Amino acid sequence: MEQYPYPPSEPPRGGGSEQGGEHGHDGHGHRHRQGHQHGPGTGTGHSHGHSHSHGPAAPVSKHLRKVIAAVLIPFAAAVVVGLAVLWPGGAPAHERTGVGFDRQTQQATVTKVVEVSCKSVNASGGASTGDASTAGGNPAQQQAKGTCRKATVRVDTGNDQGRTFTEIVQPDQSRQLREGEKVVVAYEPSAPKDLQYSVTDVNRKVPMALLAGIFALAVVVVGRLRGVMALVALAVSFLVLTLFILPAILQGSNPLLVAVVGASAIMLIALYMCHGLSARTSVAVLGTLASLLLIGILGSEFIDWAALTGNTDDSTGLIHGLYPSIDMSGLLLAGVIIGSLGVLDDVTVTQTSAVWELHEANPAMGWRGLYRAGIRIGRDHIASVVNTLVLAYAGAALPLLLLFSIAQSSVGTVANSELVAEEIVRTLVGSIGLVASVPVTTALAALVVSADRPAPEAAAPAGAQPAPARGGGRGRRRKR
Repeated sequence: MEQYPYPPSEPPRGGGSEQGGEHGHDGHGHRHRQGHQHGPGTGTGHSHGHSHSHGPAAPVSKHLRKVIAAVLIPFAAAVVVGLAVLWPGGAPAHERTGVGFDRQTQQATVTKVVEVSCKSVNASGGASTGDASTAGGNPAQQQAKGTCRKATVRVDTGNDQGRTFTEIVQPDQSRQLREGEKVVVAYEPSAPKDLQYSVTDVNRKVPMALLAGIFALAVVVVGRLRGVMALVALAVSFLVLTLFILPAILQGSNPLLVAVVGASAIMLIALYMCHGLSARTSVAVLGTLASLLLIGILGSEFIDWAALTGNTDDSTGLIHGLYPSIDMSGLLLAGVIIGSLGVLDDVTVTQTSAVWELHEANPAMGWRGLYRAGIRIGRDHIASVVNTLVLAYAGAALPLLLLFSIAQSSVGTVANSELVAEEIVRTLVGSIGLVASVPVTTALAALVVSADRPAPEAAAPAGAQPAPARGGGRGRRRKR
């Protein structure tokens, strides 16, 4: 029978009864216990016990705790064993090709920039940054008409520290060097001495570090302790990625197996570190795990069925050339799993928290009612998250889509090309996993939280004083 606490200003009328009401506010701060006792001829007695706790409460049901532990403890043990077995000794050594990122680079500074005639520079020769050709006309003719920049660049690191070289910047170049600018230069020891160094990029360490600092400050100011823990979890995720996942794949381990173990480790560390060791977090972990398994199965089947090789651009081509033993389609699937993990965490944690709060608002609601209410929240979440995921992939592939638009290719032709088909499979497989995570996590959360109900208190004899709650009202009697 459902019982509600009475407000202090309106005690229940009548005698010989004892009514107790109890509310548990999980995760946001308060648990309240109120006791009202009335005896004939003794007036009205009113006692309150308040306790404040932070973080989600674990279910009291011993059986429920055993079920959760029976699933998560072997899973966590398997992840630890997988990390130990697959842990790499570092990326294997190779001879540098001098192509793309596989080049020796040093830090440098532009010390002087002067304007010169492109005609005189092209006649006398000189190094130039990037590709000087343009879309229309003869490149040599267009360069002869413009004014070029002659930059003197000083090498700041490496064995040739202090050495200077000249860089010619054409007028149609997208990157124009400025005096005092910090740049990155590539070094090719086999080239002639005058051509060993060339500017490849701008040094962006200062603005990137400043932006990262602003981000960290915003997270800590708004999130406080949770924000600090989130930043720590983010750092751990990067460590797992750079120290385990990438070197293990380069050493020839199965990319799918490495991604599953690495993503599972990131999931366990990040979720429990940010949200605490509790039943609520455990439900989110189970929901995320089930969705990742679905994504892995669907991704494996459709990547194979669509004959996606994973070797579609210069970067993947270079990786395949340097390490032919790497399974590129497996690498593609690993990227799908890792890329979906971050959004899955958001969905599962949000759905679990929503069900918990619904239970706290109405403790008498059964698991079916909790599931129906939670799934209504989940539908809104699905719509926004899927749209976000699709737009994120579209934004990343925008230059590629623009090229197809310039070529006036049909939608079918564009979608059938491997470059675009790869992104479509990645997006749809990840979105299916996200959609499935909502009902799965909501059902798990509803089943767990509905099994944790307070037991009705036995009626006390007339005139008896209520026993004081231990620990300032912290005790809670529940069905086990």
